[in-house]
Amino acid sequence: METQILIIVFAPLIAAIIAGLGNRMLGNALAKSITTGGLFLSAALSWPIFIGFLSGTHTAEVVPVLQWVQSGDLTFDWALRVDALTAVMLVVINSVSALVHLYSWGYMEEDPDQPRFFAYLSLFTFAMLMLVTADNLVQMFFGWEGVGLASYLLIGFWFKKPSAGAAAIKAFVVNRVGDLGFMLGIFGTFLVFQTTSIPEILAASAGMSGSTIGFLGMRLPTMDILCFLLFIGAMGKSAQLGLHTWLPDAMEGPTPVSALIHAATMVTAGVFMVCRLSPMFEAAPTALMIVTIVGAATCFFAATIGTTQWDIKRVIAYSTCSQLGYMFFAAGIGAYGVAMFHLFTHAFFKALLFLGAGSVIHAMHHEQDMRYYGGLRKAIPITFVAMLLGTLAITGLGVYHLGAGFAGFWSKDAILEAAFARGTTTSAIAFWAGVTAALLTSFYSWRLMFLTFWGKPRWIESEHIQHTVHKTPEEAGEDTTGGYHPHESPIAMLIPLAVLSTGAVLAGQVFAPSFIDDAAFWAGSIFYNENLIHALHDVPYWVKYSAFVVMVLGFVGAYIAYIAKPDIPAKFVASFGWLHNFVFRKWYFDELYDAIFVKPAFWFGRQFWKLGDVGTIDRFGPNGIAAVVQRGSVAAKTIQSGYLYTYALIMLLGLIAAVTYVLL
Repeated sequence: METQILIIVFAPLIAAIIAGLGNRMLGNALAKSITTGGLFLSAALSWPIFIGFLSGTHTAEVVPVLQWVQSGDLTFDWALRVDALTAVMLVVINSVSALVHLYSWGYMEEDPDQPRFFAYLSLFTFAMLMLVTADNLVQMFFGWEGVGLASYLLIGFWFKKPSAGAAAIKAFVVNRVGDLGFMLGIFGTFLVFQTTSIPEILAASAGMSGSTIGFLGMRLPTMDILCFLLFIGAMGKSAQLGLHTWLPDAMEGPTPVSALIHAATMVTAGVFMVCRLSPMFEAAPTALMIVTIVGAATCFFAATIGTTQWDIKRVIAYSTCSQLGYMFFAAGIGAYGVAMFHLFTHAFFKALLFLGAGSVIHAMHHEQDMRYYGGLRKAIPITFVAMLLGTLAITGLGVYHLGAGFAGFWSKDAILEAAFARGTTTSAIAFWAGVTAALLTSFYSWRLMFLTFWGKPRWIESEHIQHTVHKTPEEAGEDTTGGYHPHESPIAMLIPLAVLSTGAVLAGQVFAPSFIDDAAFWAGSIFYNENLIHALHDVPYWVKYSAFVVMVLGFVGAYIAYIAKPDIPAKFVASFGWLHNFVFRKWYFDELYDAIFVKPAFWFGRQFWKLGDVGTIDRFGPNGIAAVVQRGSVAAKTIQSGYLYTYALIMLLGLIAAVTYVLL
């Protein structure tokens, strides 16, 4: 298995280097073939490892790569650790990335910089693979920063577009805040455990329960402080409430990038890290409570915003933020296997929804405003079916007594049942926040479907589409579509939709027993709470059906508001404009941060520029002493006449002055 693991991890890196350095010299077709082939190879090799852990034929393995650092007490090697948790991530990362690569053949067909784009995609995948195979915290941090770099490059891929550059910078800066906490957590962990080896740290974590450490002039619980600092890093990478503001703006990148970030890389890093270090978090009850509260709050907060957005990609982006909240509060209550199960199923239906949205955008000449869609189910039927299956998966359609349901039904319902079964005040808050978010998820998901695929065609009202097809409504005459007819996406974009649709339908049904109930599957990779898992199966029936009931209510509400009586939303906004504005403006987080952080930072920058740079350095530097020297040199050169008698006279006068000085 050693060779297999090395190929899985390094094939995307080699492909990225070849495509990146070769660039246009290779040509579009060859660059795309190399990178896509590398990812499909990694994906094909990942599934046997995953199935091996499911069947119990594989055990954890560490593959050494090279000696890395030896400095005093700090020693660590570059090694690849593969256990059940890593196997899950290998399947998710490589499968989704391979499909995104293939999808991009069609979506990016007209882009002049395709080799660069595909090289960035493969680099992004490699960085995430380094993160999930890390055997020590420094290697994990290497991958952690690698996905941050790659996300910056991909979000700002269209660098000539000012909004894309601004979004890339925003993602980079906000993640630096989280990464500061992550670094402090790593430093503190090394200080306490005298090692960066993850297995050694986890083995010693239980023994540190109850110990204290000096922090900010106080004695505080050691493990709570370490885990809280590490969780700040997870909040940044996984866009949790407070450090979430970069995620919606990341939609400025190409749609395949959005699918990769939201389904397989970047945002899943925080959830993976908390589950990987679960024995540490189990020794930190206060930190776990914070994880639960932040996750539950994010789950509810993001779902409210999704109900008001018009940009199809932003609706799905906020749904990602909300679903990540589910994963975190599942981890916070100790159901780490269930959290990973939702990460697994979410990867399929979220990638499907994003790539489906990309297919819609492709059909609509890159129009992303759902107000200019409508009636598309007949024009792009394959995309419609894929989006429908993705919607059924994210809303969690399924019936407990029938033992059947889409992917989200198995994983999201298990999270809610675990939260109820936990029986603490914090878990009860998380349960009700999750149920409310499930209601809102159903509403905004079906709102997206109804606005996009039902109703009358509204794209004649889109100035963007009319400008693109060079035909105004007046020029269109009797053609009610304004002269534009949506078309289905090319086969390269439809194949990934078909594969992901299969995952959205079957992933929960097939893998639920292993992820939720099989303690042997998770042995040695995460903390597995058998008592909690047994308890979640015994919750009352009203708990088991709560998600189904609110899912139906959300569907009915969206149907009434956008199909049966489409004037209801306008009436609601007219009556509750303040509430709509509050939610539509994303609870004013951007405005708040702009007032607290951005404007003061620019003010300080201007002061340092005008007073420090211009007023001090330039004044006494280039405009001060340097200017005096320059003026002196100009004056001095005027006496350089070039005549010998002039120089002789000056020498004679100098000699007379020197003799006079000596005599007197």
